[in-house]
Amino acid sequence: MKRQFDDLQLGTIELFCLAAELGSFSAAAVAAGVTPPAVSRTVFRLEERLGVRLFERTTRQVRLTEAGRLYFEQSRRALAQLVEAERLAGGQQASPAGLLRISLPTPYAHYRVLPILPAFRAMYPDVEIDVHISNRNVDLADDAYDLAVRGRAPDDSNLIARKLEDAEMVVVATPDYLRRAGTPKTLDDLLRHECIQFVRPSSGRKIPWTFRVDGAETDVPTTGAYGTSEDALGGATLARAGAGLFQTYRFVVEQDLRDGALVEVLQAYGGSTRPFVLLYPSARHVTRRVRAFVDFLIEKFAA
Repeated sequence: MKRQFDDLQLGTIELFCLAAELGSFSAAAVAAGVTPPAVSRTVFRLEERLGVRLFERTTRQVRLTEAGRLYFEQSRRALAQLVEAERLAGGQQASPAGLLRISLPTPYAHYRVLPILPAFRAMYPDVEIDVHISNRNVDLADDAYDLAVRGRAPDDSNLIARKLEDAEMVVVATPDYLRRAGTPKTLDDLLRHECIQFVRPSSGRKIPWTFRVDGAETDVPTTGAYGTSEDALGGATLARAGAGLFQTYRFVVEQDLRDGALVEVLQAYGGSTRPFVLLYPSARHVTRRVRAFVDFLIEKFAA
């Protein structure tokens, strides 16, 4: 194999990543035990070698360019893999360590995964966790994420998909709203109600509500004056404020239902579910920290 990097180039990449993480040449210099001009010269030489500008520089701060962000994400992952390789070669593979980057949809992050992350770190204190919370899909490879939770598995043979659960859907409203507007008894009654909408980020279309009719799942379009996008929890907040009916995951509103703050309606058409799937690279690319987190999630949701 032809040698691509010498020791100086690897050190240059490490220093670049440090400056990118800290957002400052001065902070990177302190962390690395060198002078700020040394960091500046190192980054300049790297930019000359690559033929692109990696940082936008001002008198007060440095900020990654788009090319710099892409180079940083790939370089950080490559350096982490080198650290993992040395740990494995040195027989230190017993304890997962390093940065774990996870992408989660909003409801699943707040109500399912974030509350159990402290338990995971109690088991593996050497693992750092960076959580990206968004209803927009990310590319695990291009965006340098280790794992993602999504509603379905993409057509990508390089990813392993493990179903975490089929989350039950419910329609809820406040007692006050139901006193004012009446309680819907049939799906046709939804036409006379204020149905809070959620717009799918990937398509810009309103998501239809899903019900079980005669044992089969059926999509029902609804209308309403309130619409939310990006953050699926916005609709639940509107429902709690008495704005109307909202369909959401039972786990989002189960405490409200127990407290009586919200009331479930249309139970006769209940039972529809939506899946949540854990995605991660194929086995040959899985680090010990990723494997540990996969096993942790699977065990938690199996229970």
